[in-house]
Amino acid sequence: MSEPKIPVPGAIDPLAAPQSPSGVALPKTTEVMVILTAKQGVTRQQVVNFIPAEIRATVKLYLEGKIRQWYSRGDGKGVIFLIDAETADDARALVEALPLSKENLMDHEYIPVGPLMPLTALIGGGPARS
Repeated sequence: MSEPKIPVPGAIDPLAAPQSPSGVALPKTTEVMVILTAKQGVTRQQVVNFIPAEIRATVKLYLEGKIRQWYSRGDGKGVIFLIDAETADDARALVEALPLSKENLMDHEYIPVGPLMPLTALIGGGPARS
């Protein structure tokens, strides 16, 4: 017979959804949004010189299922990738291997994203546990 579990204040429940500092449940990261913009002082010609290699590399990542979606920014200042990754570090490893990144021409912003957590209210609470 197993002993009853006694709650310990401050203990972490490994099955509980991660919480933000405000106590709101955080989504599981399913993708990482990467916003790429040319570094300040980089000219359009510097970028254009690497576009053929950049396109080949990004198409390869797309065909491998690593880039799920890609967009041009509406302001013309760069691109946005949605990368199949569980962490920003995983996405960073892919993006930093691209030609424009290797030439240190781009700034990157990595934003982990996942399911819209307020939708759990529609199904009566948190996500199902297996």
